[in-house]
Amino acid sequence: MKYVVLLCDGMADLPREDLVGKTPMGTANKPNMDRLAKVSEVGLVKTVIDTLKPGSDVANLSVLGYDPSVYYSGRSPLEAGSIGIDMKPTDISFRCNLVTLSDEERYEDKTMVDYCADDISTAEAAEIISFIQEKMGSSEFSFHSGVSYRHCLIWDHGTLDIGTLTPPHDITGKKITEYLGVNQNGEVLLEMMKRSYDMLKDHPVNIKRIERGQRPANSLWFWGEGVRKDLMPFEKKYGLKGAMISAVDLLKGIGKFTEMEVINVPGATGYIDTNFSGKAEAAINTLNGGNDFVYIHVEAPDECGHRFEIDNKVKSIELIDELILDPILKAFENEDIRILICPDHPTPLALKTHTNAPVPYLIYDSRKKAEGVEKFDEENAEKTGKFIQVGHTLMERFLEIV
Repeated sequence: MKYVVLLCDGMADLPREDLVGKTPMGTANKPNMDRLAKVSEVGLVKTVIDTLKPGSDVANLSVLGYDPSVYYSGRSPLEAGSIGIDMKPTDISFRCNLVTLSDEERYEDKTMVDYCADDISTAEAAEIISFIQEKMGSSEFSFHSGVSYRHCLIWDHGTLDIGTLTPPHDITGKKITEYLGVNQNGEVLLEMMKRSYDMLKDHPVNIKRIERGQRPANSLWFWGEGVRKDLMPFEKKYGLKGAMISAVDLLKGIGKFTEMEVINVPGATGYIDTNFSGKAEAAINTLNGGNDFVYIHVEAPDECGHRFEIDNKVKSIELIDELILDPILKAFENEDIRILICPDHPTPLALKTHTNAPVPYLIYDSRKKAEGVEKFDEENAEKTGKFIQVGHTLMERFLEIV
């Protein structure tokens, strides 16, 4: 038996008037998902409990079968692991976004224009982070380059008692004034953010970006603090050899810490311009090459939700169906295969951020037909009456352990 998880990050949404009362899932032309839905188990699953924030860290741990209340210790340690940082027990890690802020004189009066600085390229970002490390790095604070706008700060012998740090994608278009809720311990972080603006607003990378009509990466923004916490190896937990395919360090970090094979796909970006076909090819190759299980994470629907890109969110779902799911179904049409398709959490376009509402799931088994639904979307999933309250039990259901 081969097992495939197709994780469509942030795919779930709310009905919209401009989509004739449908969601992006309900609007998208996705013949493969809808064909499977007719013969699959379809329902809703609550991937994020009400006491945790609905981030992709918590939600993906849950879908993979790791109880976040046991295994979750912050987002950034997982990303740090992917980048290759060997965190010490005394280290505190932070996600370090490169963002675009407006140009008011006082830092506190600025607006979060763009949480990803126009999806800055990894090469440009690496130049900026190297500059920041040279100017602000020390034995206490070190900056590490990741992918695109996503980077890490390590605070040696730091503290988690810093007040409140807000994910920048939660406050796009809002003044940052009320989202600088650090306490006395966290003032050092705020001061570094302020200094970064003064150093980056005229950085050569940003001058060139402005000349090209792109937004500058003119400030650091810290959030997602945490400490290292080990995860049980996936093979030890489930008896299956697994692989992780993703463009983003968060999922690569989860793959690394669960000792799955982490597969890097050339051209995988985390946005709608990602190499969808490359992810399908990598999944097929790894299942034919000895792995029993593959987790294909696709960030594009989530990014489109954060950016309020309605058409692109619909299109991203269609591309997943056409360029990832279709080749996989054809490659294994004569073999036993089980496929789980679901989002990790909703990213409603209207909110431009995550919620912890239940998400639709689909479990397909090539050996047997279930009584499914006509279309795989939020409305039809709810109508089935199937509801998995405890999200991390979904994986055991998928793997037929229970």
